[in-house]
Amino acid sequence: MSKVSYYTPEGLKKLRDELQQLKDVERVKASKAIAEARDKGDLSENAEYDAAKEAQGMLEMRISKLEEALAGARIIDESQLDTSKALVLSKVKIKNQTNGMEMTYTLVADGEADLASGKISVNSPIGKGLLGKSVGDVAEIQVPNGVMKFDVIEISR
Repeated sequence: MSKVSYYTPEGLKKLRDELQQLKDVERVKASKAIAEARDKGDLSENAEYDAAKEAQGMLEMRISKLEEALAGARIIDESQLDTSKALVLSKVKIKNQTNGMEMTYTLVADGEADLASGKISVNSPIGKGLLGKSVGDVAEIQVPNGVMKFDVIEISR
């Protein structure tokens, strides 16, 4: 049974587009690379053939993971979400109690996480620590060197 993951419409489209690209373009390239390497002679000593087969295996594994993710994918209806708590697609502004630094993160599904654009996975340590919190709550997040405490300042969509 596949795990249910929640996506925005854009995130789900991105996932489907990547799967289509891998199946329609990359699979064909992998097959051609194997065929070209096979034509070069003895397969027992052909490193190019071994590399092409390994690349094909990695490609098929990625396709399988994407298909599994899509099987459990659900689109989030943002109009039905509670805005008083930090949930998937919430934009949460937090303040580090130790150094006073403020950060704003959007909680998203694993496949949409991108720290550079402020999107963190709900399954990351910070994401898990923020889920269900309300404005004014303190999120205590376990990190390798101890526990970090963050004040939840603002939650928006």
